[in-house]
Amino acid sequence: MPEPVLADVAAALATGGYAGLYELVKVRFEVDRKAKRALAEADGAPEDSPRVLELTAALARIVAADPAFRAKLRGEWDKVDVSQHAETGGVVNHISGKVTGNVVQARDIHGDIRF
Repeated sequence: MPEPVLADVAAALATGGYAGLYELVKVRFEVDRKAKRALAEADGAPEDSPRVLELTAALARIVAADPAFRAKLRGEWDKVDVSQHAETGGVVNHISGKVTGNVVQARDIHGDIRF
């Protein structure tokens, strides 16, 4: 069973929102056709999709065989892993990846919001 963090990494890669992480994985996967295909097929897929699960498995296989890549991946993930915390009454909003449409960051809204 893959490390839980690899599922998070795979989901982040599928969103395409983390360029440094994506480039690191893409370069490493160039020499592995199966892994390269898993990365390409996961692009834009929902995080709970079979495509992202296949990417998670490919990541697990590669990091098990390549400790140096594992360390680089962990380092890059630490840069993009965003933990957010709002104090009482605060608002936290984090949007990443391929996003279309309108977004509102607000706390107390009285009335309608129209775009």
